[in-house]
Amino acid sequence: MDPDLARKNKRIMAGCVLAVCFMVGLSFAAVPLYDLFCRVTGFAGTTQVSTEVPEEVLDRVITIRFDASTNAALPWVFSPEQRSVDVRVGETAMAFYVAESRSDRRTVGTATFNVTPLKAGQYFTKTQCFCFTEQALEPGQNVDMPVSFYVDPALVDDRNMDNVDTITLSYTFFPMEGEEDVSPTGDTAASGQPAPVN
Repeated sequence: MDPDLARKNKRIMAGCVLAVCFMVGLSFAAVPLYDLFCRVTGFAGTTQVSTEVPEEVLDRVITIRFDASTNAALPWVFSPEQRSVDVRVGETAMAFYVAESRSDRRTVGTATFNVTPLKAGQYFTKTQCFCFTEQALEPGQNVDMPVSFYVDPALVDDRNMDNVDTITLSYTFFPMEGEEDVSPTGDTAASGQPAPVN
């Protein structure tokens, strides 16, 4: 075989192997990268997380609506204790959801969440939330689940948000299997640091 042709074939083969390795690595990185992108930008209604609160409270008022649902595989009744609350931009507020187990055994659930309109996700920030960790309920147990939040004052500088006067915060609980040591209290703020959002 021509030595030049053999070298060329080796280069092509090495390039193909590198391309395949890159694509495989990218496929594994896609989910965490997408999650990071959503958290940073608020894409798809992903909310923000912070341990700090704004220093400034503005006059603009936003109505926060609360929505709840439960996957059919989880035998809980889950609902907001209040349907809505009016908050000033930059003001920290707290709301409660309530969950009740209808099971005869210990069950564990995890909550997914988003806000609508989706473009509001980058300005809706939680400082404490039951959704930061899995939650466990004993048979027939009923618990309050708090969420503390604020609307970032940066919202008023975004002309795309001028027509937003209502934000809906939605949660859906799904069953988790194999979690036996989860606190049923819903208190995730004992350390002062929120757990990573899943």
